[in-house]
Amino acid sequence: MPESTLVSLAHALAAAPTLDAAIVALAEGLAEVDRSAAIAYLPVDARSAQLVACVCFEAGRAQRVPLDVSLRQFPEAVVDRVFAGGVFVDVGDEAGTFARMLQLPSRADPADLALRGIQFDGELVAVLALHESQRVFGARATEGAGALAALFELAHSRFAERNARAEAARTLEDVTQRVHGEYLARLSDLQQQLHMARGAAEAARAGQAVQKEREETRAAEETRRAAARLRALEQQVTAAVGQLEQAHIELHRRSETLRQRTRTIYLLDRVLEQASQGGDPRRLAEGLLSLVGDDMQALRCSLFLRAPEPGNLYLAASRGLAPHVREGSRITLGQGVAGRVAESRQPLLVVDASDAKAQPLLRDEYLTTGSFISFPLVLRDELLGVVNLTNRVQRGLFVEEDVERVRLLGLVISLIASEARLPERLLDRIHE
Repeated sequence: MPESTLVSLAHALAAAPTLDAAIVALAEGLAEVDRSAAIAYLPVDARSAQLVACVCFEAGRAQRVPLDVSLRQFPEAVVDRVFAGGVFVDVGDEAGTFARMLQLPSRADPADLALRGIQFDGELVAVLALHESQRVFGARATEGAGALAALFELAHSRFAERNARAEAARTLEDVTQRVHGEYLARLSDLQQQLHMARGAAEAARAGQAVQKEREETRAAEETRRAAARLRALEQQVTAAVGQLEQAHIELHRRSETLRQRTRTIYLLDRVLEQASQGGDPRRLAEGLLSLVGDDMQALRCSLFLRAPEPGNLYLAASRGLAPHVREGSRITLGQGVAGRVAESRQPLLVVDASDAKAQPLLRDEYLTTGSFISFPLVLRDELLGVVNLTNRVQRGLFVEEDVERVRLLGLVISLIASEARLPERLLDRIHE
């Protein structure tokens, strides 16, 4: 897939004002990869797992068709992988039947259908459907569309966060107006009751002493009850203010999450633009390391790429390492943290210092703190290298959610490094 396609899609998604515009940008990006393939966006009702609409790219804009299709109508294995998200899942031999059920544009030739789930806050919110002609030879469109779908998923999260923030603002306004209206109504009732009580007290002065005492007692009781109701109203107002504060806190949390994801899109755009320009492989390696290091706020990080000698990796780029650790330094598979991760091809996460005490690899010269992430870079079942992150700036600790973010960034790094032949070109530059 051309690097310019990823760069163009990243620009288009960053500038898209609406979700429909983002869908159009995704469809146009897919057309550059495979003109015979088509993609559709299917929003999901999270409570009932129903596909409620089909949004396709036709006549230069997004076309929306209502649906009432349950995900449970697909094979169970396909549904489980769609809920997990992250990859396109082929629906099998009944692709034509399912395509008609989803009201996808009809095709004259035999076609394949693949689905990919999109999650937000841990829930499935939409499905991407990729409809392409069957191929006897050559790669399928799903192999090149994975990176495009990952970029679209980031933009989709931005729109979902914006909608959630708008919904929270509307809820806050409704609660404020309702509480204010109830407060004014009850205050008016209390004022009328107090006025009646004063009038009754003035009328009682003209009566007998016993009647006067009785009326004053009754007025005092009414006043006491009115005060009690006023205190109850104040308690309700206090509770409502507490709800408003909690809503503001939640809104701030969502704004911080949106700001972080917006920064991720900016970093992706910057490194993709740098990759598209070619040039010095050392600057590209440093840019790829800065992408994951800046996004994860790691003061100390390193990028290893595969060496031409079998079973070896070399240090391609680093930040914050000791002065004696130089670019081009070799490690073998199984040596240290990076060598162990490269050998197993499984990410390694150490959360805090208590976990690190039981971690014999903590004395690795590329790591210093008790919390770190070491992640393998694998593309098409081929090991490209390993990225290490430690010394986090703010919270100081890496958690499970951070591994998923590094996985997405690692996929982008692997694609760019593979397309640019970075391991071979950078090693030649280091030797020079």
